[in-house]
Amino acid sequence: VYLEHEEKLRNFLTGFQEDDIDGQPVKKYIELLQEIANRHSKILEVELDDIHEEMGEDMAETIRGNALRYKEIIARAADRIMPEPSEEAGEQDITDKLIAARAEAEQRARERRQGEALGAEPGNQIPDSLKRRYDVHLLPRSQEKAVKLREVKASLIGSLVTVKGIVTRVTDVKPHMRVATYTCDKGGFEVYQEVTGRSFMPLVQCPIASCCNGTGRLQLQTRASKFAKFQEVKIQEEADQVPTGHVPRQMTVHLHGELTRSCSAGDMITLSGIFLPIPYTGFRALRAGLITDTYMEATNVEKHKKSYHDFVPDWEMEQEIQALEGEDMYHRMAASIAPEIFGHEDVKKALLLLMVGGATREMPDGMRIRGDINVCLMGDPGVAKSQLLKHIATVSPRAVYTTGKGSSGVGLTAAVLRDQNTNELVLEGGALVLADMGICCIDEFDKMEDADRTAIHEVMEQQTVSIAKAGITTTLNARTSVLAAANPAFSKYDPKRSPEENINLPAALLSRFD
Repeated sequence: VYLEHEEKLRNFLTGFQEDDIDGQPVKKYIELLQEIANRHSKILEVELDDIHEEMGEDMAETIRGNALRYKEIIARAADRIMPEPSEEAGEQDITDKLIAARAEAEQRARERRQGEALGAEPGNQIPDSLKRRYDVHLLPRSQEKAVKLREVKASLIGSLVTVKGIVTRVTDVKPHMRVATYTCDKGGFEVYQEVTGRSFMPLVQCPIASCCNGTGRLQLQTRASKFAKFQEVKIQEEADQVPTGHVPRQMTVHLHGELTRSCSAGDMITLSGIFLPIPYTGFRALRAGLITDTYMEATNVEKHKKSYHDFVPDWEMEQEIQALEGEDMYHRMAASIAPEIFGHEDVKKALLLLMVGGATREMPDGMRIRGDINVCLMGDPGVAKSQLLKHIATVSPRAVYTTGKGSSGVGLTAAVLRDQNTNELVLEGGALVLADMGICCIDEFDKMEDADRTAIHEVMEQQTVSIAKAGITTTLNARTSVLAAANPAFSKYDPKRSPEENINLPAALLSRFD
């Protein structure tokens, strides 16, 4: 069945046509493969919408349900129809020379085997993945909705899934071995070993009989092996999807190749990927027993809630802005903040200014004067302070909502944790770091412990978080506007007392609010 489907997919890649901007039909995938052959691209994106249109619902559903196997089948089909590099091709690099030399050696070995009527020997055949200069990315159907992280269950193992969440931790990009290449120290033959998992057992003895009859030792050749960029990301479900009283679910995501560095901590992303199990190996397996971890092999990452710097207004929005020209935009925009709350015009105007922010100034000597505006809403219970905070957190492109009583100082700034895979210490950003270039809404500000509140002093003025923990001494950016809500000292404002008696906050902190 797989051979039959490979043939169908080869015909699909060869024949699928799509109209370009001028309305002319072009062979979409042939052009993509030509870009790859010319070394201008390293990704072959195959859309399930195109497969559904050309090959029907059943085929698209089969590929979606068994995505990992079909990724390899599509890659094999693409290898067979890969065009030759055209005149516009980039210059040849060391990889091209290695591939050409290996192909020549394989051709000589094949001719020798035919002359001596021998069969192919294991380990000496060049794996397809070593010759490939691209990755296949499957893109889900456009009509497919994102699944909640809580609903990603065992029935979806191996299939293409789309989930949405907030990035909480991003590791460094490291090289990940795909194909290990060895050289026999007796016969000089090259031996290849494909690595599919997170760990592998290196070969020691030469498996090729015609080389040294299995007596030679193998030496790992790092330069001739194939490595791919690898990064691990942790995503957490959105706050509004967590049922009351439950801990937010997390998922590990593996990014390979060109997808690495496509998101940073605090980004809201929708990602498509293949949901897979990963058993514990080595010493961890002894501790974990029969438990298996799951992870997602990402094929597409899309950022949401971009910061205002990344935002490009489309034609419709520009038309609407031009139509509103001449009106009192300041008053109108302020009134559209939480319209279900009556009155509070001056408060809403202050919140609008907080969302817009001032101009950050860089001095010639490198000193920075913050442009972000910090606002503290002080008022009696029941005047919709929390409602306003919640509204700002949902409307703003990048906002984090937290309450003072439930947040520790580490939860607001950053925690130092040990990474399970590499055993290195990594930083995990707290609420203020996740809200970088955005707004951090802190409710119940007056009920915070004094020790936790000191973490906010530096963020509000210098817009950085300095850390010296477990040998890590660093400064993280926290260019965030702080929007705090607090009650007066006696739970209700007492008009008989002076304002400074009513406002129960230290002077050093109060002076940092604008």
